Amino acid sequence: MKNFVLSVLCSVLYLCAALPDRAAAQDTAWIQVEAHPDLRTARERARIYATELDRIHAFRMTTGWYAIAIGPLSAPQAEDELQFLRRSGAVPGDSYVVDGGQYRRQFWPMDAQAGTTAADQAAEVTEEAPEVPAATVEDTAPAALPDETPREARANERRLSAEERRDLQRALQWFGFYSAGIDGAFGPGTRRSMAAWQEANRHEPTGILTTRQRAELMENYTRVIARLGMADIRDEAAGIEIRMPTALVAFDRYEAPFAHYEPKTQGGVRVALISQEGNRATLHGLYEIMQTLEIVPLEGPRHKDRDSFLLTGRNDEIASYTHARLVDGAVKGFTLIWPRGMDTTMERVSEIMRESFTAIPGQVLDDARGVEVATQSVDLMAGLEIRKPERARSGFYVDDRGTVLTSLDAARQCGRITIDNAYEAELALSDAELGIAVLRPKSGLAPMGHAAFTPGTPRLRSEIAVAGYSYAGLLGAPTLTFGTLADIQGLSGEPNMRRLAVLAQPGDTGGPVLDTGGAVVGLLMPRDEGDGKQLPEDVRFASAAEPIADLLRENGIEVKTAEPQTSMAPEDLTVLASHITVLVSCWN
Repeated sequence: MKNFVLSVLCSVLYLCAALPDRAAAQDTAWIQVEAHPDLRTARERARIYATELDRIHAFRMTTGWYAIAIGPLSAPQAEDELQFLRRSGAVPGDSYVVDGGQYRRQFWPMDAQAGTTAADQAAEVTEEAPEVPAATVEDTAPAALPDETPREARANERRLSAEERRDLQRALQWFGFYSAGIDGAFGPGTRRSMAAWQEANRHEPTGILTTRQRAELMENYTRVIARLGMADIRDEAAGIEIRMPTALVAFDRYEAPFAHYEPKTQGGVRVALISQEGNRATLHGLYEIMQTLEIVPLEGPRHKDRDSFLLTGRNDEIASYTHARLVDGAVKGFTLIWPRGMDTTMERVSEIMRESFTAIPGQVLDDARGVEVATQSVDLMAGLEIRKPERARSGFYVDDRGTVLTSLDAARQCGRITIDNAYEAELALSDAELGIAVLRPKSGLAPMGHAAFTPGTPRLRSEIAVAGYSYAGLLGAPTLTFGTLADIQGLSGEPNMRRLAVLAQPGDTGGPVLDTGGAVVGLLMPRDEGDGKQLPEDVRFASAAEPIADLLRENGIEVKTAEPQTSMAPEDLTVLASHITVLVSCWN
């Protein structure tokens, strides 16, 4: 019985002693880059990796394989480092973060095993030596040098220069521990961030970094910055000095108002410096224009004030950060674009770029710079692709509040809907039977005119005109396409449909069908040949005006009834159409 109790007590004591180590192991992360079934290959691969990367270690795993890993790191550090190493091609794409729970005896670096010679390690290739107990390694390892007391650490801290103090704040900020201004003043916020860093790195959280801890922090920070190649660039033509990741981008060309720095690897990071003569109106105009570019995705916070703006955006593929300000009669700034998966690193890079951004007085990019080499296209703005909607259709105002009527297909499954590319709208009402959608602008609108609906059935074979953005807004104004009312019903006798003989374009869909007096007789429907029948090109259909007007009134939208009018001259009809017809864009 005594032996049994003693055995249980020893087991409990062993487990209690092991718990801190296990807890610590869970806080440690490694980036596993490769694993091999034989020691010789693993050791050679570890040697090759060690010539290019820091903190390379190799271990025998519980599975019997041999792993090559980078670490140890904190979990956030490991994820951040992994994303960067993958993007730069320094490690295989299938590298991943582990907690090291399967790692046992370390065999790289070569001096990792106390008391083991190079010859002994070579012998392990044919006959593996027994694992060295942890206690043996710890007992033979040299004792750590004593660290400073908080008083000594504070005394040494006072000897730091102002720039060294700011560098410490930058390093703490980079690793996510500090979010205040970089001023070199070690106030309560900086002290709390130091304590948080100490705790995350298994130091006593005193809030005062010792000399050794400062060296550790700055070594890690310097290593990351070196891999990014963060360096000050002075672009004389643009009149900008800024720190940017030169290991990832290189200057490519000027296309005013941008200086393009393209990625060194396909699909990588890009930078565009902004430099343009102008005033506050120029700045605010650029703010609107930038939001039409593919490099500024729709989702993300953005802010504009009198003399500066900030734009962020992200989608499933890219994210970007744009900052610009008005300085000395010029608009200057930068855009940083990166592939998703590098968010943590690039968000910190953007902070460094903004902090280091300096406008060189008297120097600004010439408006004609780069015109001779620019790729000319209506889909490009100074070499940057303009964002295009998923589809663009037409619509028209039905009241003086800016309510818009369009086809149902124009507003179906849209993440965002715009009127004339300027006003955001929301779907207020839809009717599948009539094939219509009603849009309500999110901000106040005062249109120059709105539609009047014909009160009765239009005359068969009378002349009609379809108003619409035939070419998805490419022309900047609606066009009129003239035709004939071929029938007052559909091909199968549908009473709420009008058959037209008109050569309309897909972009005209949703636009008003007008009689010669300017009254709306219908709404142009999309060309539907889903039943397998291919109709003649000039056969189109419109949803009839009367049931549409009734539906709108039933839902509280007061629409105007047209008075009998004589025929209008084509130019007058064109003016009327331009006042009531809008471009409806669906964005995703």
